[in-house]
Amino acid sequence: MILARRQLLTAVPAGLMLTGCDALTRNSTAKAVVESGEQATYRWQRLAGRDGLAREFSAADISPNFKVNGTHEPTNPEWQRLAAGKFTDWRLKVTGLVQRELSLSLPQLRALPQRTQITRHDCVEGWSAIGQWTGPQLAHILKASGLRDGARYIVFLCADDYGGEPAKGGLQSKSRYYESIDLVDAVHPQTILAHSLNGQPLSTGNGAPVRLRVERQLGYKQAKYLMQIVVADSLAPFGGGKGGYWPDRGYEWFAGT
Repeated sequence: MILARRQLLTAVPAGLMLTGCDALTRNSTAKAVVESGEQATYRWQRLAGRDGLAREFSAADISPNFKVNGTHEPTNPEWQRLAAGKFTDWRLKVTGLVQRELSLSLPQLRALPQRTQITRHDCVEGWSAIGQWTGPQLAHILKASGLRDGARYIVFLCADDYGGEPAKGGLQSKSRYYESIDLVDAVHPQTILAHSLNGQPLSTGNGAPVRLRVERQLGYKQAKYLMQIVVADSLAPFGGGKGGYWPDRGYEWFAGT
């Protein structure tokens, strides 16, 4: 029986978990454990469990506080301007290998068929929280745009200038946060663009106005502060070419649970 990623993470010494993500990439034993889970989980999901659902919980299970991790508020001037206007002018662009490019406002996203799901967010640092997320399924948006031949990946570009907050020492990277998934996860029913958490619009710390929820993956895949979706045939042109901000820095790309 293949262990889920969250089970493998419990095998990593607790002290390493508490030190945060960077410690995992520096420790060869911890990294080997996580990498073995990555490979096993990806093979299982693609061969036998591609349609499997992440566990959904009841309202009674919702965590009293959903931890804010990573960026608490982007310093990006464009995001700051949009936030000051209560995201009235915010648009989510859909570009790349599509038949029709889209530019969707927040009301337009809310007008699409909505999915609400109560799921557990598992962070590679060792903590988890249960929250209720609401938003349209990514599959509806991709269908509206029409995928062209050669489409393999969905790349999410964010306003998140990770580490740019003064309290964290200012900018620590020249690249903004981005993430990507393949088409199997893109059309999965639990993959949504969430605009609400626990029945309320997303807070700034939790990714306002819209964040990705791809529920069978670890927390760093749940990109916040979405600005653009690019349909691509390769991950090479984005960031460091590994498929995401943290994968570019040694983390696993699939990050399945």
